[in-house]
Amino acid sequence: MQRFSPQQAESHAIARNLSTRVAVAVIGIPFILFLAYVGGFAFIALVVVIGTISLVEFYRMSKYTGARPQTVLGTLSGVLVMLSFAGKRIENLVVGASISAGSALPFPSPLQMMSFAIFGLMLLALIIELFRREGLPFVNLGATVLGVFYVAFLLGTLIGIRELFPAEFPVHRFFPEVVGIAVPESIQNKINQWGGLTVVSLFVTIWMCDTAAYFVGLTIGRHSLFHRVSPKKTWEGAVGGFVFAVLTSFVLQKLLIPYLTSVDAIVIGAIVGVFGQVGDLIESRFKREAGVKDTSSLIPGHGGALDRFDSLIFVSPIVYLYLDFIVFR
Repeated sequence: MQRFSPQQAESHAIARNLSTRVAVAVIGIPFILFLAYVGGFAFIALVVVIGTISLVEFYRMSKYTGARPQTVLGTLSGVLVMLSFAGKRIENLVVGASISAGSALPFPSPLQMMSFAIFGLMLLALIIELFRREGLPFVNLGATVLGVFYVAFLLGTLIGIRELFPAEFPVHRFFPEVVGIAVPESIQNKINQWGGLTVVSLFVTIWMCDTAAYFVGLTIGRHSLFHRVSPKKTWEGAVGGFVFAVLTSFVLQKLLIPYLTSVDAIVIGAIVGVFGQVGDLIESRFKREAGVKDTSSLIPGHGGALDRFDSLIFVSPIVYLYLDFIVFR
């Protein structure tokens, strides 16, 4: 039986894990990017599934800390919160179907949907906790509500980004030839295409940041970034991830999303390079508190859904606000 030194064993484990990660990525990445590009209910369903799994993983992880979250109520509320970011699309589908059936039905606005989910969560969670004899109410309620906001609300903004196109897109600023409110179908298709490419570019930029941070840290990393939370992360890796995020965003803007300026691309790259890595550290802090290495073993070589999309959870809301309030102002 061949014996390996500790260094050889570690290198062998890294290589084996890397090959598994690559194999999964080869299958998963094209699928995710295709749905992001297509948009509509297919992409909404993808985000809701990822968010739901991530939320369940978060609740399961919180139990290792002594919390007893209200998993069913929290998950249902989280799904409704995520769907509220697609409220207009859902309203058009439901109201259109009701008109075709001969009776127009009232439908809540996106804000009303989200308010119902949040207020309903708070009221029901408080009432349920009144009768529970499991765990501590403060801790249980904290984990339940935090899961909805940390996972569902923040990740739901990814749906919000995709739904900005063409709903909130300033058509007349980017297409001055359009007169009045009637937008030609060709321009609507172009705007929708830009929306898909924007989300695709966001995914690619995050993945490039993560990959660069990993390999730069593995190769030349010497100075610990945040040893108490994630001992293997280094400042060298973090800087490498940041630089590659900015460069990737800049290149993709030139190739795919011309409605953005070079400054916009650099800002979005910087958002990914900083807050994507902050999101990863925050999730590492949760895992360290819970005493787990991964949130689950759902994705071979990658851990759980929350492990894989923790950066996206933090990046999406900031990019959403930047696009809606700065780029589309």
